[in-house]
Formats: sequence, C-alpha cells, structure tokens
Amino acid sequence: MAVRSLWAGRLRVQCLLSSTAAWENKGWPLLFSTAIQRTAGEDCRSEDPPDELGPSLAERALRIKAVKLEKEVQDLTVRYQRAVADCENIRRRTQRCVEDAKIFGIQSFCKDLVEVADILEKTTECISEESEPGDQKLTLEKVFRGLSLLEAKLKSVFAKHGLEKLTPIGDKYDPHQHELICHVPAGVGVQPGTVALVRQDGYKLHGRTIRLARVEVAVESQRRL
Repeated sequence: MAVRSLWAGRLRVQCLLSSTAAWENKGWPLLFSTAIQRTAGEDCRSEDPPDELGPSLAERALRIKAVKLEKEVQDLTVRYQRAVADCENIRRRTQRCVEDAKIFGIQSFCKDLVEVADILEKTTECISEESEPGDQKLTLEKVFRGLSLLEAKLKSVFAKHGLEKLTPIGDKYDPHQHELICHVPAGVGVQPGTVALVRQDGYKLHGRTIRLARVEVAVESQRRL
C-alpha cells in the first residue's frame, strides 16, 4: 500500500514538473505553482500513513492480551491452591474417622460384654454369701443356674454382633474352616472325609472365619494315620 502511494505521488510530481516546464517555455507566469505543489505534497502525505501507527497498535494489542493472560493465570493459581487445601482437609478428616473406627469400632460389643461380666460377678457373690458349709448340692445348683444364664447371655451377644459358632460335625472337611488334628477310622453312619469330632469350636464373624475349628476327620480303616 505504501509503495503504491509512493508511486502515485511520484507520478503527480512528474506531471506537475512537466506542466511547469510547459508554462515556462511559453513564458506564462506560474501563479498557482506554489499552491499546486503544496496540494501535491498534502496529497502524498495524506495517502502515506505514518510508519509509527502500525507498531503502536500491535504493541497495545499484545499488552492487552498479556494482561488478560496474567489475570487468567492468577485465577487458576488461586483455584489450584483452594483445591489442594480442600483435598488436604478431606484427607485429614478421613484419617481421623478411620482412627476413631479402629478405637471405638467394638464399643457396642464391649458394652454387651459388660452385662455378661455383671452376671458372672453377681453369680459369684451369691454363691459365696448364701451357701452353707456342707450344702454342696445347693451350691452346685446355683453355679449351674448362673452358668446357664451366662451362656444364654453370651449367645445373645454373639448373635447380635454377627458372631456365629461353627458346628461342623458331619460336614465335609474344609481347610478354610477346619484345622485338622488327626484322622480317625470312619464308624457307622460316618462318611470318610467328613468331620467326626470337634476338639475346639470355630467361629465366624459376618460370614468370615475368625477361628478355625479343630477337628478330627474320618477316613477309611486302611488310610488311618
């Protein structure tokens, strides 16, 4: 664009110079030469924009864009810091909840066991205070009643908390639930490979075995160990 304007101004100047030369050859005064030259110069200046206008606009646009980007970076930085703080708070609360669950997770179970301890303590006190020397029958009856009440309470507490006693007699041997002590010969009505005798009861908590039952497993006579 600037090159075209330059060429247009140069052509005007050449035309003016040729006209001036023609007027001078004829001896006519150049009354409007100065005005014509001034007009030509103004036309050239009006068509050629200043060189400083382009760079200043571009620089201004870049500055505006830089300011916008800087604000966006600051906003994203603040959001990131808030997100990190929130995650840290959640982690701390979760860790506190886990620790509380470990400590107080058996609170309800312990509360029920306290009632069992109360029954045992009352039974012991009753036997020691009311029994007469030589009256062993009465003493044994009180002990039996106290132990029966204690057993019933324990079973109630176990059932309430999902603790179940394993009764594997006659069941097929399962290494995930039974601990084999020894083999015994299979008797009448006892199938080989099944539990013939329980030495120690096993327990499950909500379906998960927490203690294996110690058992004796029946085998055929020739396979006895």
